[in-house]
Amino acid sequence: MSDSLSTQGAPAAPSLWIKPLAIMTLVQVAATCSILALTALAPEAAASLGIGAHWIGYQISLIYFAGMFASGFAGAVVETLRAERVIRLELAIFVLGLLLLASGLPVLMVVASLLFGIGYGLNNPASSDILHRSAPRARQSLVFSIKQSGVPLGAVVANVLLPSLAVAIGVGWQGALVAAAVPAALLLFWSLLVDRPEPVQRGAASEGIWRRMIREQAAILSNPRLRTLAILGCLYSALQLIATAFIVVMLVAHGWTLVAAGSVAAASQMLGAIGRVAWGVAADRLGGFRTLCIIGLIAGCILFSLNWIGGFPAPLQVALLVGLGGVASGWNGVFLAAAARTAPKGKVGANTGALLVYTFIGVIIGPSCFAFIYGLVGDYGLGFTLFSSVGFLGAALSWGQMRAQRRDVARA
Repeated sequence: MSDSLSTQGAPAAPSLWIKPLAIMTLVQVAATCSILALTALAPEAAASLGIGAHWIGYQISLIYFAGMFASGFAGAVVETLRAERVIRLELAIFVLGLLLLASGLPVLMVVASLLFGIGYGLNNPASSDILHRSAPRARQSLVFSIKQSGVPLGAVVANVLLPSLAVAIGVGWQGALVAAAVPAALLLFWSLLVDRPEPVQRGAASEGIWRRMIREQAAILSNPRLRTLAILGCLYSALQLIATAFIVVMLVAHGWTLVAAGSVAAASQMLGAIGRVAWGVAADRLGGFRTLCIIGLIAGCILFSLNWIGGFPAPLQVALLVGLGGVASGWNGVFLAAAARTAPKGKVGANTGALLVYTFIGVIIGPSCFAFIYGLVGDYGLGFTLFSSVGFLGAALSWGQMRAQRRDVARA
């Protein structure tokens, strides 16, 4: 028996959901490429601006802080403007932000980073609303996971294409940033030509943004299922970020060259894209919480083994770290589908946005916590082993929620 995040429903005609899925996936690629554009060009941009490349870390933190707050009020925005208009707004924000970054003026670059955070915080609530309306219930974990595969794909596009434009073709880092705005601009133009959103619901946000945010957070904290999803979002996003951020430095510390370590990290990202789709298929068959439990358990086991990675043969090191990418990034689509299915009618954007606040918190604090642990133990492998508790805790919480739902079904 699967848990209640597994859904059954009449199959919908593919034409009703494949097109929205394709567009939302492209929007996700454009969004991720936009927020990571400067990180891919950090050495060139830093040299031009006369600052250290490490300053890119502050820019990323600023983006995610803004994204956390934007996610909190995304529900009111989606309900008022409608999801299709919010997607347009998001794309316009990314185009404007990339152009502001390309100016090379520090003040405008800070404004651009804040805009990126707002756009990224609006992205998932709006796209979740669209996909929940169009996709068949029995395939929603797969649909949301395919859309989330746009995250690692966007990272690959940013890290491969933009440096090539800047250096190999010679347009410079500012020209590469302008070029990065083209996909978002094309998607925005397409949406203006094709989409016909419903009328604006002017009274939807009359309650006030802050009061509404507090009410939505209170609803999450008072509901055991939503509370579990919120904690899982925080734990698994932290796990994903530390797996992404520290693979290269750990391998280099164990004697790998930077190029070889970067290749392993890239392979890990690519398997992460594939893993998202595979885990979506699993969730539609096994149930959401059961799948999230398996993800946490496997990730925890891999992380626990990394204390001894220096003694493993190179192929096994690669297999573990690439496998970690396939697992640590696989939770997103399953999580977003669960968030959409737990929402009251017409509140998918609000429910998703409220839950994603905790995901942003995990993104912000995860790497810092790992860095603190490393400062105490002085070894990346041991740090990963200690961090395996995050995966095991997520597995335990998912298992507990699955058992609770089984009891509820048995009593009904």
